[in-house]
Amino acid sequence: MPRNDRPPASRLTKAQRIDSANGIATPAWREIASEIPVSFIYGDAPYAVMMASPGDAEDFAFGFSLTEGIVRAANEIRSVRVAPRDKGLELHIELAPGRFREHLARRRAITGRTSCGLCGVETVEQLPQAEKLIPAPPIAPRAVFAALANLDRSQKINALTHAIHGAAFCTRDGAIRALREDVGRHNALDKLIGALIREGVSPREGFVVVTSRASFEMVEKTAIFGAPALVAISAPTSLAIERAQALGLTLGAIARADSMMVFSGAFENEQAVGPEAAAS
Repeated sequence: MPRNDRPPASRLTKAQRIDSANGIATPAWREIASEIPVSFIYGDAPYAVMMASPGDAEDFAFGFSLTEGIVRAANEIRSVRVAPRDKGLELHIELAPGRFREHLARRRAITGRTSCGLCGVETVEQLPQAEKLIPAPPIAPRAVFAALANLDRSQKINALTHAIHGAAFCTRDGAIRALREDVGRHNALDKLIGALIREGVSPREGFVVVTSRASFEMVEKTAIFGAPALVAISAPTSLAIERAQALGLTLGAIARADSMMVFSGAFENEQAVGPEAAAS
């Protein structure tokens, strides 16, 4: 499906603006983030429907397939075909024959929402399980603060709509190597991971930054990809911290321009790591 035939990332929408000073309503226009159903179909078997932003559909197919445990590497996906259906998209994903047989053996049907990455899972054993990470050199805090300083200006869709999560992969000097956006935080991370594995980027070359809380699923997806560190703008959950510690994932959260809390692992010890150091 040609990219220019796909739904737009946002739509200019008419609304009313009410002034707090006088209560008067006036016509106004606002750019609103698009949210559509995206169906994942492996072979001819429907697997999941996720509510998501329409962009980067191919990346979504690759990243979701990896973090769901359907594939272990990008080369196990033969092709992805994007088709419009019922105001949404269908992702028709062809797997390598052996991988498709394994997928059918463990197939489950789920309905996803932007607030939940585990809808439809019936037992704990069905949860995706990352393997313990191979130790990597610690990330320098100055790299984290440099990445945070550039994050907002890199989120083009969120700048228009103020309703979009971002997930970025940053190099060890803090440069943003890739960034993906979506109305769902899990989707943004899946799209980022999909883009990286399609390009053959080594997860050990950098770290992940997300503009959301650090939940269990975000930790698990990052570890499945193989990145050594995850930094979240908002706070972590207790299970996220437990899983990060068990997996050997460095977890920073409540990351702001002036500080960051470290809940698992360790960042490189530096004498000066605040905004001034990041800018130098």
